Parts: sequence; structure tokens; C-alpha cells
Amino acid sequence: MSKQDTHLDSFKNLVEIRFQLYNSLFLTLPYERLENVGNALPRFSSLCKTEMENGYSPTEVVESFLTELVPDGNLKTKNDSLFRILQLVERQVVLFDALEEVAFDQTNDLSGPGTLDNLLSRVEENDLHEELSALLDDYRIRIVLTAHPTQFYPEAVLGIIADLREAIRKNDTGEIRNLLLQLGQTRFKNKEKPTPFKEAQGVIRYLNNIFYPSFSNLQKKLHKSSHGDGELKRAGLMELGFWPCGDRDGNPFVTHETTLQAATELKSSILKLYLEDSKTLMRRLTFDGVLQDLQGIQDRISATLSNCYGKESEQAYANLDEFLSELNIIRESLIKNHRSLFLDELDHFIRKIRIFGFHFAAMDMRQDSEIHDTAIEEILEKFLAHQEDFSLEKSYLDLSEPQKIELLLELTNVDMPEGFQNESFPSELTAETLKSIQTIRQIHKSNGEAGMHRYIISNTQSALHLFQVIALAHFSGWKLEDLNIDIVPLFETIDDLKNSMGIMETLYTHPVYSKHLLKRGNKQHIMLGFSDGTKDGGYLTANWAIYCAKKDLTSISRKFDVNVTFFDGRGGPPARGGGNTHKFYRSLGQNIDHKQIHLTIQGQTISSNFGFNEAAQFNTEQMFTSGIESHIFHGDKDDLSLEQEDILHGLAKISKQKYLDFKSHPLFTEYLEEMTPLKYYGRLNIGSRPAKRKKAAKLKLSDLRAIPFVGSWAQIKQNIPGFYGLGSALAPSMVPGKIEPIKKMYKESLFFRTLIENAMQSLSKTYFPLTEYLAKDKKYGAFWTMIHDEALLTLKVLKDLTGQTELLENQPAVKASIEMREKIILPLLTIQQYALEAVRKAEKGEISLDEAQVELFRKMVVKSLAANINASRNAA
Repeated sequence: MSKQDTHLDSFKNLVEIRFQLYNSLFLTLPYERLENVGNALPRFSSLCKTEMENGYSPTEVVESFLTELVPDGNLKTKNDSLFRILQLVERQVVLFDALEEVAFDQTNDLSGPGTLDNLLSRVEENDLHEELSALLDDYRIRIVLTAHPTQFYPEAVLGIIADLREAIRKNDTGEIRNLLLQLGQTRFKNKEKPTPFKEAQGVIRYLNNIFYPSFSNLQKKLHKSSHGDGELKRAGLMELGFWPCGDRDGNPFVTHETTLQAATELKSSILKLYLEDSKTLMRRLTFDGVLQDLQGIQDRISATLSNCYGKESEQAYANLDEFLSELNIIRESLIKNHRSLFLDELDHFIRKIRIFGFHFAAMDMRQDSEIHDTAIEEILEKFLAHQEDFSLEKSYLDLSEPQKIELLLELTNVDMPEGFQNESFPSELTAETLKSIQTIRQIHKSNGEAGMHRYIISNTQSALHLFQVIALAHFSGWKLEDLNIDIVPLFETIDDLKNSMGIMETLYTHPVYSKHLLKRGNKQHIMLGFSDGTKDGGYLTANWAIYCAKKDLTSISRKFDVNVTFFDGRGGPPARGGGNTHKFYRSLGQNIDHKQIHLTIQGQTISSNFGFNEAAQFNTEQMFTSGIESHIFHGDKDDLSLEQEDILHGLAKISKQKYLDFKSHPLFTEYLEEMTPLKYYGRLNIGSRPAKRKKAAKLKLSDLRAIPFVGSWAQIKQNIPGFYGLGSALAPSMVPGKIEPIKKMYKESLFFRTLIENAMQSLSKTYFPLTEYLAKDKKYGAFWTMIHDEALLTLKVLKDLTGQTELLENQPAVKASIEMREKIILPLLTIQQYALEAVRKAEKGEISLDEAQVELFRKMVVKSLAANINASRNAA
């Protein structure tokens, strides 16, 4: 039996069958007012599938079911019943999640391809120790946890979920019953939106409970495989990044105060963990001299922690080097005087400190270039008013880009007037921008430079945008020669990706910027956004544009001897750069630098891929080994040939035009606003950030954030951003005489194969019977049919290309998991469509409902929206 078959059997036995067992128990629990609904839910679930696949609309299915469930037609009872169904399904999702998590080690190959054990075994077999050691001198991965909200259960629910996992592991039916009962009576939705700091605290819980042990354990495993103790000095191969309270792009609630607050919370959290570890060490290192030294270290950790809370102590560590220096004295004593007894335990502690420092995770600061534009204009007006000897011949806005750059750099040589940072400006954001940059210096002082060393510029469209940050740093009191931050452009749209090489060449050849880079070790961080590229040009075009941009940026960086680090802004689903992370980085070849792998992990994917220890370790290993395998196993790497690049250029061009024609359709934004739950995202109390960057009466796609854009298509099971245009691009090639080069590329190129497999995953989560009633709609019928036709075409083409008769047939356990989730959530989606249609008809006057009734249906949409997001795991 193959491993795939074994994993499928494990899934069936440990997840599917147990879900049926526990779900039967769950639906018969004595919940208040839920008994009848619990008994009726299986019937409703069956009706949803069979009736919609027979052509009935969601509204017809729901109304038929309610007639059966509530024979007396009482409106309140009907609506209550629908809310109870949503409540039950929401909790069924939690049960299914818990079962999958408990079975994780049986449904995944924890020593198979992509794992550290597998990598080290291959290194041993091929005698590649020297190659591995040389690579690890420069190799790093950084997992950057964002505040993008798509799945943050309230704390009470998270506690129940953790306990439920343990009860399932023990097969304790009584405890499972009690926890399911508790789950049924516990609120799932936050009463109000979390503040940015609350979001930060939520993410820090993952740092404390998951990443702190998993990162250090992986580093320990790597150390044990090495020869000698070189790996101890190299600790820090895995790093954490942190966006909550640092990412202010479009979030007016993130201020310099919240940034400082989060930085303090990060430092205090890691110091508390060090304090606990030092106490554990003291139980072993009881030798004279060593014990006393360790007690002194523990006292200094406590003093450093007190400093976080404003209680100044001279005992506190001034910096990390002091801390490590004292631990190294103990280490030398153990080796010299105590036969290295318990040296492994001490080294494990030192590795943790080298990984996490005093900062725990590196915060990034991010702001949109448009905010900088405004800030520069307002600052210059105030600044020039203070200058008698400095004037402009013409307005700053009338200068060319090179002239603006030179003016800003000239001003960095002019001392700021005393108190200038406290000036008032027309825009509050201008003053806040200066204070935010000042905050970076405060974080350096408290948490070390690693605590916040990157300033990311969203919507980077020119070299000027990077020089603006240099000028803003000067205006906030930073001397240019002391500027110790990495200035990071973020290229997102298709055009910006195309222009990125020229922008970076301008920077690399500019004497001031090249001098700044030299001080930063000739290292340039460049962020690439998958989400906006997909929204801008479609799935295939965005992925290919990013690949080409990385290749071009690698080439120009190598030309100027700059070490480039690509930072990928990826979300959960393939439409936002998600999918198989290992294969994605493994496929990049030698023409793209990836010795440093940095990527974002957003809310929902944090909990699904890193929410428990087994998954966190497995997924971290998959990420860690991907770049290593690409570099040292030369026999199985597969850079694209020139012919294959030409083919992909052609495919991307066709795909882009198909997507642009679709996006420019007169009904596109209306369909998105009216037929999807897009406008309800703002009512979800799961994140502090608004759903749109700007308030506007009319929807503009450029202002729409990626999560609601991608998520709205996922909610109606159409998943446009994950496949649209791909089928139309490939179809002309799927004819005799043209198909062989494409099939050859699919077989040979891991990049292309991963691209295709991720699109197949998107298609596997589509379900057009849910919205098939729209095919008959007078306004949207033709538009819906256009979407449906492209999905059918893409499905056919991908089957022809891969030789598969069903999507994901070579990943049977993944396929079975998706199918079960889709079955569980179908009642949610059906009720959501029913409620959306009721609101639409009421707003158009087609049915008579009072405002209270309409609001009830809106709440139904919001309830189903939140539950479906949690169920989908990588919906946005």
C-alpha cells in the first residue's frame, strides 16, 4: 500500500468515521432550543446538495425545508431555526478541525519529502555535509505573522478547542460530550472589533505556545546532525517576523503608541520564557559556582523584565551580548570543570536566546507611499518656512522625480529646527508618520536592532518612494549616517512588478543609496505582493509576473553585488500566493535568489498551519528545507528553459487579457457588491483594520483589500482569483501538435506543476450549483454563465494536461478532507444565499419586509460568513 493510500485510510478511520460518531453525539446533546434543529440538520444538509444539483435555488431549498420543520409557519421560529443551524455547523467545524489536528501525524508523512529528517538523510546518502554547512552560513527563513484577520476565535473558544483535542487523543467520550456541550453554549463572535494591541496579544500567544518550542526544537535537531558545535553559533536559521501594531497601511488605529506597546509586550513575553527556562536549568546545574552564576543571571533577567514595566534597575541587561557572554562563562565552566554534564540543556537554552534575542519577533513597519507623498509636501512647507537661506525656484510638486530626490537628499544635510518634530501639520497622519519613525529608534534601544529593522513601503512605484523614507527619517531626527534600517519597496501590481528592475537599478547606482546599502551589509530586502497582483491581472499572470520580477531583480542585484532577500506577501489560498509552500520555493531554481526565505502567514493560516505543535513543526520544516534542497541537490533541480519561458510568457498574455476583459465587464463590480457578501466583511469583529483602504460611496477595486476580494468569491464558491483565465490560456495548446511542449513542461518544471496543482485546489473548492439559479437572472445570467464556462473549460484543460480523471486524485487524503469540509459547510452557504437574496429583494421593493426583518437577514449573512471563513481554513 502506498503512503498516499495509508494516509487516506488513516483519514477515513481517524477523522471521517470518528466525526460521524462524535457528530451524532453532538447533534443529540440537550442544547437549549436546539433539539429539533439538531435532528433536522442531516436532512437539511442532504436537501441542500440534492435539490440544488437538481436545479432548485437556495431560497427554494430553505423555504421547502422550513415548511417541513415549522408547519405552523411561525416567522420567528423559522428564523431562529436558521440561526440554530448556523450555530451547529459552526461548532461542527470545530469538531472536524480538532479531529484532523489529532490525526495529523497519521495523515501526513512526518519523515517524508520536505521534512528535516528526509533532508538530513539525503545529505548523508550523498555525502553533502560540506555543501550543507557552507549553505547554512548564509541561509535563513523568516515566518512573518500578520494581523490580517480571517480566523481569530475568542479566547474562550480557543481554550475549549485545545481541551477538545486532548479529550479526542484520549478517546474520552464523556469529556468530549461535556466540551461539545460547552461549545454549544459559548459565544463564537467577539462583541466588538479587537484593537491592534489585542490582535498583537493574540499572535503573541502563538509565539509563546507554538513557535518558541518548535523553532528551538528544530534548531536542536539540526545541531545534533552537525559535526562539532558550529551550529550553536549559527543558531538563528529560523526567525520570526511580526506585523500587528507595525503595519499601519490602511489601518488608522495603529499608532506609534501601539507600536511601542507591542514591542514591549514582545520583549516581556520572551523574558518570561527565559525566566522559566533558567529555573529549569537550575534544577540540573547545581554545581558550586555554576549555580550561583545561574542565579545571578536569573536575577538579571528579572531586572530586565522589570524595566519593561517602567521599574528601572541597574541589574538589567543593557543588551543581548551581555546576556550571552554570562551564559558562555557557565558553558566554559561545564566543559572544563564538570565533564560537560548537562551541556546539551544549556546549549538548548543558548540556541533559544540566539534565535529570539530580546525582541522575540522582528516587527516591521509598513505604510503606503501615498501617505508619504502627503507627509513630505506638508513637512517641506513647514520646514521651508523656518529657512531664510533655503528656497525653491518652483514648487516641489512641479519638480521632476530626479529633482525631488536630490532636493530631499540635500535637505538631509540641513539641521532640523529645534522642536520641529512637534510641529502641527494639516494632516494628523504626517505628525504620526514622524512619531512612528522616532519609535523605531526607541525599539532599537529596548529590543535591539533586530526588534524592528525594516520599513516597508506599500504601493512603491518609483525610486523616489524609498528616498522619501530617508528624508522622513531625517525630519524625525535621524542622522543619515546613523540610519540603521532596511528600506523595503513593496511591488504589488503587474505594472509595478514590471517596473521594479528599473527602480532598483536607479537605487543601486545612486551614490547615497548605494552607500546606505553598504552600511547594511549590501543587503536589500524587496517585498512582492501576490494578492494585489492576482486582483490586478489574474492568477496565472500574477504568478508569472512575480517569477519574472524575481528573476530580473536577482540579475540586477547580482550585477551590483547586492544580496537580495525576497519577502513574499502571501495569504492562505492559491489566489493569494498560498498552496504548497515547499514546492513553491523548491521550484525557484538558481536564477532566483532564495537563500533568505521570508513570507507572511496571515490570521487563518497561522491557526490552521501553525496552530498546534505537530503542524507547526511539519510546516516549518517544509519551508526550511525547500531552499536548501533547491541549492544542494543539483541533480533534481529544474530551471525553466528559454523555450518554456517563452511558452509561459504567451500563456500569461492570453490569461491576462481574458481576466482583464472579465474585470472590465460593466457588471463586474455590481456583481461583486450585490451577489457576494463583500460589504458584510466590515461587520465582522475579527480584525481592527477596515475592509477598504479608503471610504468611498462607489466601490473601487484598487481600494479593496485582498481578503474581502478573494474571500467574497470563495464565499459563493466561485473562487475566481484562483483560476480565471488559466483555462482560456491553456485551451489553444491542448490540441494535437501543440500539447506536447505543455505536457513536457508540466512533467519537468516544478514551478509550472505547482502552479497547476494550486489552481486545481482552487477549482476543487468551487460549487456552482449554489449559484446556478443566477443563470436565469435577467441582469446577471450571462455574467454568471461566463464565469461558469471558464471554470468548466479550466477543469477540462487541467484534467487533459495532468491525466487525472478527478481533481487532486494524486492527493487522496487532501481531496477527502476538502470534500468533507465542503459537505459540512454547504448548509451555511445555502442559508447565506437565502439571506442575501432576501435582503436584495427587500432593498429593491420586490418583497415587503420591515427594517427589523431585513437587519435579521443581514445578521444571518454575517453569522454564516464568519462560520464559513473558519471552516475554509485558507479562504483568504
